[in-house]
Amino acid sequence: MNNKTILITGGTGSFGKKFAENVLKKFKPKKLIIFSRDELKQFEMSNNPIFKNSKILRFFIGDVRDFDRLKIAFKDVDYVVHAAALKQVPTAEYNPTECIKTNIYGAENVIRASIECNVKKIIALSTDKAVNPINLYGATKLASDKLFVAANNLTGKQKTFFSVVRYGNVVGSRGSVVPLFNDLIKKKSNFLPITHKEMTRFWITLNDGVQFVLQSFNRMKGGEIFVPKIPSVKILDLAKAMAPSLRYKIIGIRSGEKLHELLFSKEESNKIIEYNNYYEILPNIKFNNLHNNKYKKISKKIFEYRSDKNTFLTISQIKKINRIIKF
Repeated sequence: MNNKTILITGGTGSFGKKFAENVLKKFKPKKLIIFSRDELKQFEMSNNPIFKNSKILRFFIGDVRDFDRLKIAFKDVDYVVHAAALKQVPTAEYNPTECIKTNIYGAENVIRASIECNVKKIIALSTDKAVNPINLYGATKLASDKLFVAANNLTGKQKTFFSVVRYGNVVGSRGSVVPLFNDLIKKKSNFLPITHKEMTRFWITLNDGVQFVLQSFNRMKGGEIFVPKIPSVKILDLAKAMAPSLRYKIIGIRSGEKLHELLFSKEESNKIIEYNNYYEILPNIKFNNLHNNKYKKISKKIFEYRSDKNTFLTISQIKKINRIIKF
């Protein structure tokens, strides 16, 4: 990242702010561009003590739906992290067209702008909900993943490479369950709402997610989907860790929600290379001879990465993680 110009779409979100913080602390980039459509969040971020005195931080108002604006923003950019998305499952179910415009057409715009502006490397953030999706949000992210993988076919001899990072629930991110529970606890609620007592989720801290993306920039050759090895939590254990004396109330699984999540399916396992702390899913299509030397390393076993068939955090471990989260 040293002496590079980096742009983050959706840069005022939870991931974007943590990514910017890490890059400014650990590297000396030429420029760091925050691209998002919310002027208030940009104003608040620019006045945050972490970013206020930065001489290399730039703020661009824009929407990934707007190709022309992306082309202006991507001029002379080296690396792009595509984090912009509509992510709320119920919202996507109720507003499907809007979700498609941002998550699919927006992804296509990012790809086209990256190629036309000769961006070197692009990583798109995905989600466990893109695996065997049952909701529109997951389906749009699956389509986005496919677009970014296939984009490596469009570059010819140009040195522009696209990859994807896929992980599960981010602890403490905006709109997630931990801030929801914390808010209810502060308001002295009589109970915590639990969708299903057997529900499990993959669990990763925001900082670990950022570090994994940074590492993936070094590992990528183009077309891979990188999946970190991360633990799971049982939702009941999370409730017990946050409010052991508070009762819970089963409210039922929301529309479009799974009981357990997948980070890859059995059908994807025939393209997977396993490493000590992550998996690499190679593309189903071959291009530019990028991975010829890697196909020999593909795992022979047929398996899936499920949140309920995984290593679980204990209640004490959940408490420890929650203590480092700021709400």
